[in-house]
Amino acid sequence: NHKKCNKIRYGDKIWRQDWNLTWHTENPDFTQCFQNTVLVCIPCIYLWVCFPVYFLYLRCHDRGYIQMSNLNKAKTALGLILWIVCWADLFYSFWERKNIFRPPFFLVMPTVLGITMLLATFLIQYERIKGVQSSGVMTIFWLISLSCATVVFRSKIKHALNTGAEVDAFRYVTFCIYFILLLVQLILCCLPERPPLFSETNPCPESSASFLSRITFWWITGLMVQGYRRPLEAKDLWSLNKEDKSEEIVQPLNMLYSPKKQQKSSDSNGDVTEEAEALIIKPSQKSSEASLFKVLYKTFGPYFLMSFLFKAAHDLLMFAGPEILKLLINFVNNKAAPNWQGYFYTGLLFFCACLQTLILHQYFHICFVTGMRLKTAIVGVIYRKALVITNSARKTSTVGEIVNLMSVDAQRFMDLATYINMIWSAPLQVILALYLLWQNLGPSVLAGVAVMILLVPINAVMAMKTKTYQVAQMKSKDNRIKLMNEILNGIKVLKLYAWELAFREKVLEIRQKELKVLKKSAYLAAMATFTWVCAPFLVALSTFAVYVTIDKNNILDAQKAFVSLALFNILRFPLNMLPVVISSIVEASVSLKRLRVFLSHEELDPDSIIRGPVTEGEFLFLLKNSVCRFWAELCALYFSINFTVPEGSLVAVVGQVGCGKSSLLSALLGEMEKKEGYVVVKGSVAYVPQQAWVQNATLEDNILFGREKNESRYKRVIEACALLPDIEILPTGDKTEIGEKGVNLSGGQKQRVSLARAVYCNADVYLCDDPLSAVDAHVGKHIFEKVIGPKGILKNKTRVLVTHAINYLPQMDTILVMSDGEISEMGSYQELLKQDGAFAEFLRTYANAEQSMENSGKFTNKFSWNKLMCALEKGELLVLKLDLQNEYSFLFSPPFCLQVKATVYWDYMKAIGLFISFLSIFLFMCNHIASLTSNYWLSLWTDDPVINGTQQYTNVRLGVYGALGISQGLLGGIFASRHLHLNLLHSVLRSPMSFFERTPSGNLVNRFSKEIDTIDSTIPPIIKMFMGSTFNVIGACIIILLATPIAAVIIPPLGLVYLFVQRFYVATSRQLKRLESVSRSPVYSHFNETLLGVSVIRAFEEQKRFIKQNDMKVDENQKAYYPSIVANRWLAVRLEYVGNCIVLFAALFAVIARNKLSAGLVGLSVSYSLQITAYLNWLVRMSSELETNIVAVERVKEYAEMEKEAEWSIEQTAPASTWPEEGKIEFRGYGLRYREDLDLVLKNINVTINGGEKIGIVGRTGAGKSSLTLGLFRINEAAEGEIIIDGINIAKIGLHDLRFKITIIPQDPILFSGSLRMNLDPFDQHSDEDVWRSLELAHLKTFVSSLPDKLNHECAEGGENLSVGQRQLVCLARALLRKSKILVLDEATAAVDLETDKLIQSTIKSQFEECTVLTIAHRLNTIMDYTRVLVLDRGEVVECGSPDHLLQEKGIFYSMAKDSGLV
Repeated sequence: NHKKCNKIRYGDKIWRQDWNLTWHTENPDFTQCFQNTVLVCIPCIYLWVCFPVYFLYLRCHDRGYIQMSNLNKAKTALGLILWIVCWADLFYSFWERKNIFRPPFFLVMPTVLGITMLLATFLIQYERIKGVQSSGVMTIFWLISLSCATVVFRSKIKHALNTGAEVDAFRYVTFCIYFILLLVQLILCCLPERPPLFSETNPCPESSASFLSRITFWWITGLMVQGYRRPLEAKDLWSLNKEDKSEEIVQPLNMLYSPKKQQKSSDSNGDVTEEAEALIIKPSQKSSEASLFKVLYKTFGPYFLMSFLFKAAHDLLMFAGPEILKLLINFVNNKAAPNWQGYFYTGLLFFCACLQTLILHQYFHICFVTGMRLKTAIVGVIYRKALVITNSARKTSTVGEIVNLMSVDAQRFMDLATYINMIWSAPLQVILALYLLWQNLGPSVLAGVAVMILLVPINAVMAMKTKTYQVAQMKSKDNRIKLMNEILNGIKVLKLYAWELAFREKVLEIRQKELKVLKKSAYLAAMATFTWVCAPFLVALSTFAVYVTIDKNNILDAQKAFVSLALFNILRFPLNMLPVVISSIVEASVSLKRLRVFLSHEELDPDSIIRGPVTEGEFLFLLKNSVCRFWAELCALYFSINFTVPEGSLVAVVGQVGCGKSSLLSALLGEMEKKEGYVVVKGSVAYVPQQAWVQNATLEDNILFGREKNESRYKRVIEACALLPDIEILPTGDKTEIGEKGVNLSGGQKQRVSLARAVYCNADVYLCDDPLSAVDAHVGKHIFEKVIGPKGILKNKTRVLVTHAINYLPQMDTILVMSDGEISEMGSYQELLKQDGAFAEFLRTYANAEQSMENSGKFTNKFSWNKLMCALEKGELLVLKLDLQNEYSFLFSPPFCLQVKATVYWDYMKAIGLFISFLSIFLFMCNHIASLTSNYWLSLWTDDPVINGTQQYTNVRLGVYGALGISQGLLGGIFASRHLHLNLLHSVLRSPMSFFERTPSGNLVNRFSKEIDTIDSTIPPIIKMFMGSTFNVIGACIIILLATPIAAVIIPPLGLVYLFVQRFYVATSRQLKRLESVSRSPVYSHFNETLLGVSVIRAFEEQKRFIKQNDMKVDENQKAYYPSIVANRWLAVRLEYVGNCIVLFAALFAVIARNKLSAGLVGLSVSYSLQITAYLNWLVRMSSELETNIVAVERVKEYAEMEKEAEWSIEQTAPASTWPEEGKIEFRGYGLRYREDLDLVLKNINVTINGGEKIGIVGRTGAGKSSLTLGLFRINEAAEGEIIIDGINIAKIGLHDLRFKITIIPQDPILFSGSLRMNLDPFDQHSDEDVWRSLELAHLKTFVSSLPDKLNHECAEGGENLSVGQRQLVCLARALLRKSKILVLDEATAAVDLETDKLIQSTIKSQFEECTVLTIAHRLNTIMDYTRVLVLDRGEVVECGSPDHLLQEKGIFYSMAKDSGLV
C-alpha cells in the first residue's frame, strides 16, 4: 500500500522515507495515503465479510421481537448521521474537483464508508427484530472503526500543530464529528437492549447481558457475590436457557433417530423363523450405527463448529507470545531503538495475552455447553426408549447397566466434547512450534524433538503399567470392601463369638496386598514425575548442546535461548495431551456402541392389543387363538387361548405356580410378544402388579398417580383399601414421603397402596395380579368385600383377579383354571366342582395348607398388631422418618463448616509422619530452587559472549533433579492412608452394637471404600501438584523481582486481588457442586423407579407424564451444573487477567530499566511471567480440589474417634483358663436399657441358675427374651445390678475373655465367605479330627464329605450356597467345637424344618448334658422336658418353675401352651 500510494502521489520518491516516518523515529506516524485507504477499508471489509454469515444466522435463530426503545432509536439515528457525514465528505470532494485535482480515492472511500454505515444501521434494526439484546459483531465493528479513526485523528492533530501547513477545514470538522459519533456508538453498543417479549421467569442474565459482559463472564458475578455472602439454595439458580432445555434438545434427536427403528420391527413382525429374522435385522443395524453419530452431529454440530474457529485463533495467538518476546529482547539489545517501540511491544504482548484468554474461555464455554447438552440428550433419549422397550429386550440389560448408560457413558461424551478438538489442534501446534524453532535454531532442533519423541513411548509404557497396577489394586479393593460389607452385616455374630481379631487380620492382609501395589504405582508415578519434570529441560539441553557444538560461530544469545524455551514449553502440552485424547475417544466410541445397542432394542408393538372404546357391547376381552411369547428364551408359553369376558363380571384365574397366570395378564396389557390371533380390550385399563410398585413420593401422590384429587372419592378409596389405620400411624398422614422402593412401608401396605392407585383411577377394566397375597388374612377379607368382591367399589367394572386364596372363589362369576400355559377349564365354582378335574385337585392341595394357615393366622395377626403398638410406643417408626429428613437437612445446613480446619491437614501430616512430610516439602523447595538457578544460569550464559560453563551447568542441574524425582513425597501418601485405615478399622470393630444399629451400613462401607480410596490415590497427586504450582508461582515472582526490583510495588496488590477472587470462587463453586450432586441423584433414582414400574406406567398410559417429570429432573440438575461451568470460566478469566497484568508489568519495567538490564535477564523474567498464568490457574484448581478431598481425612478421623465398647481383654482381672467350671449363673437385680434415653427393657431380674440346668425362656414378642442374652454377652452393658458366673462378676473382665467362654447358637445363622473350616474355627485352634467330629455330631458329616473340597468348601457371601437348615447345623457344629460350659440357644423357628429341629434338640441333649443351657423358645414343645422355665413379660420375670408346675398354675405359660395346642 505504501508503495502504491507513493507511486501515485510522490512519483518516484524512495518509499523508505515512509518507514522513516513510521518506524525509525521518536514520533511515529503513517503516511497520508495509508491513512486514507487502508485504515478506512479495514472496518468496511470486516463488516461485509461478516454480513452474509451473520444474516443467515439471525434468520435461523429467532429469539422473539424486541420493542423499539430509546437506546435503539439513538443507535439508528447515529448510524444515519454517520452516513450523512460520510456522504457530505463525498459531495464536498465532487464540488472540489472543479478547482483542484484530487486522487480518485477521495471519491471512492467516502462512498464505501457511507454504504457500510447504512449496512450497520440496517443490522441494528434487523437484530432488534430478531431479538438480539447485545451483538458481538457490531461491537467489534465499532471498536475496529474507532481504533482506525484514532490513529488518523492523532495524525491530523499532529499535522495541524506541527507547522503552518494548510489545514483542510471542512474535512477536519467532518472527521471530528465522525470520530465523536463513533465513540458514542461504541458506548451505546456496550449497553444491552431490553429483553424480547414473552420471556420466562428468573431468566439467566446471560441472554440479557451485553457483549463485553458475556466474553468476560461478568454476568455471573451477581451469583458469586450471593454465594459468598450466604449458602446458595436451589431457588437462587436461574432457569436454563431455552436452547439447553430437555424438550428442546431431545425432541429433534428423537425425531431424527426413530424412523430407522420402525422398518426393522416391521420386518421381523411377520411369521418368520429366527434365522430369517436375524438376516433381516443385520443390514439395518449398519444404518443405525452410522445414524446415531450422524444424528448427534446434526443436532450439536453447528453450535460446536464455532469452537473450531476459536481454537484455531487461540492456537495462532499462543505463538505470538514467544515472537513478541523475541522482538522485545532485540529491542533491549539495540540501544539505538526509540523508546516507544518497547512500550508498543509491551502493549502488544498484553493485548495478545488478553485476547488469547478471552478466546480460549469462549472456546471452553462452547465445549462445556455442548457436553452438557449431549448429556441431556442422551439421558432423555435413553429414558424415552426405556419406556417402550420390550420385556425380553429389557432382560438383556440389567437396571444397573441402563443407569450406567445414563451416568457413565453420558459423562464420557461430556469429557470428549472438551477434548475432541485436540485431535487437529495438537498436530497444528506441534508443526507451528517446530517451524518457529527451526527458524530460530536451525537443524539442531531435531535433537530436542528426538528426545521428545523418545519420551512419548516411555510415558505410554508407564501409563500401561499404571493401568495394570490399577486393575490389581481395584481387585484387592473389591475383595476388601466385600469382606467389610460382610463384617458389617454380621457384626452381631462377630461380637457374640468374639471373632473380631480374626477378621481384622483378614482385612489387613488384603490391605497389605493393596498397599504393595500402591507402593509400586507410587514409584512409577515418581518416575513419571521425574521424566515429566526433566523432559523440557532435557529437550532444551540437548538442543542447545547440539546447537553450540555444531559450529563455533553459533552463539547462544538471549533471544535464541529464551524464545526456544518458550516454544518448547508450548510444545510440551500437545505431546502430553495426545494420548489422553486418544484414550478419551476410544472410551467414547465404546460408549457410543453401547448406547446404539440399547437404542436399537426391540420396541413393544403398540398394536398388539386392540384397545377399543367402551361401547354397550357385552364383551370386554377377547383373546382369540392368541399365542403369546413370553420372553424370547421361554419360547411359546401359551399354546392357544380363547376366552371372552363379559362386561362387568368378576373373573378369577387360578392354577399352580408357574402355569402362566401373570403372563396372561401381561398379554392383556400388551407386554408380551404376540405370535398370532388377536387381543381386544375395551376401555381403559388399571393394573395391580404382583409385586407392588411404589414411587418415591408422598402417599397421596402414589394413590392419585397424576390424576386430580377428588376429596370424597379419595376418602372412599382409602377406606375401602384399609389404608386408614396405616395413614394414622405415619408421621405426617398421607403427606408422608415414601422412600424409594417403599422402604418405610411394609409389604402389605405397599400392596394396598398399589391397589388404591388402581381403584382411584376409575378405569373400565381391572387386572389384579394376586393383590391379596401380601396382606394379613383379615385385611384381605376386608379388601375383597369392600373393593373387589360383588359388593365392592368396583362391582360394575370388569375385574380379572389372579389369586391363590380359595375362600373367595365361590363368589366369582367365572373361574379360569390354567395349567402349563393353557386354559384347562373354565366356568363357575359349582360347575368346576362337578367336573372334578384339575380345579378340584387344585382345591384339595390348597385347602389343607389354607386350614393350617388360618389357625396360625389369627395368632400372628394379634401378634403383629401388638408388635406395631409396642414399636409405636418406642417411637421406632418415627425414627425412620426423621432420619430421612435429617439426611436432607444435613445437605443444606453446614456449608460454612466446610472451611476445612487446619487441624485436618495437621492430622494428615501426622499420619504420614512429620519427618517425611517436612522432608518432602524441603525437597520440593530444592527442586524449584534448582530449576530457578539453572534458568538463571542460562541467562548468565546467554549474556556471556564466550562459550563456557556448559559442563558445570548440566551436572548441577541433573544431579538435583535426580535426587528430587526419586524421593518425591509420594511414599508419604501411602504411609498416611495405611495409618488412617488401620485406625478406622480398629475403631469400627471396637464400636458398641448400638452404633451399628444407628448407622446405616452404607455409610460405613462408604467410609471404607470411597474415603480410603481418596486418601490412597487422589490426595497425594493433588498435594504434589498443589505444591508444584505454589512453588512455581513463587519462583516466577522471585525471578521477576530479581530482574526488576521495582515490581515489588505491583506484585502484592495483584496477589491480594488473586486471593480475593479465589476465595470468592471457592465459596460459590463448592455450593454449586453440592447443589449439582444433590439434584443429580433424583434423576437416577427416578429412572430406576421407572424401570421397575414400567409395566404399570404403560398400563395406566402415563408415559407422557413420566417423560415430562424426567425432563424436569434433568433440567433441575443442569440448572446447577451450568452456573458451575460458567463459574469456572469466570474464575479463569479473572485469574488470567491477573497473570496478564504480571506479564505487562514484567515487560514494562524491563523496558523502563532497559539501560541497566542485560538481555538475558529480560528474557528470563518475561518468559517466566508468560508461564505464570497457567500456574495460577492450576493453583486455584488444585487448592479447591485439595479442600474437597481432604474432607475424606476428616470423615475417616470422625469414625476413628467414636465411643468404644469395653476393653477386649484386661490383664489384671482375666479369669482362670478353666473358668467357668460349673456354669452357675446369677442375675442380681439386673436391669438393661438399649440407649441412655430409653426405658429399661429388663428390670429387676433376680434368678439363680445352677450348673448343668436346662432353662427355657418364654414370653410374648417384645417381652425381653433376646435382651437377656444380649446382657449375658455384654453386647449391652447393664444399667443396674450385675450378672455373676461362677463367682466372677462379668462386668469386670475383658469382653473377649467373657465371650470366648459362652457359646451361642444365634437366631439367624450367619456364615462368612471363606472356607467352611474358617467358619467353624477362624483362629485355627482345633485339629482337623475335632472339626470332623463336631460335624458328625451336627449331622453334617455326610454332606461335607460329599463336597469336592470337603472342609475347604468355599461358602458364598452370607452362606448363600448352603440351605438355611444346613447353615443352622453349621452354627451348631461351631458350638460343639467350642464346647463351653454355658450354651445359649436363641431358637430359630423360621429357619428350620421340623426334622432338623429334632436333630438339633437331640444333639444338644446328648452333647451338652453337664452344661448349662439357656433356650429362648418359640415353640413350646421343645422345652417341655427342661428343668425350669422362665416366663418373661414386659422385661420382668413373672413365672419361674418346672413346666408341669407352671401348667397347673394356669398363668401366662398355660395360656401360651393352650394357644399352641399343647394342652
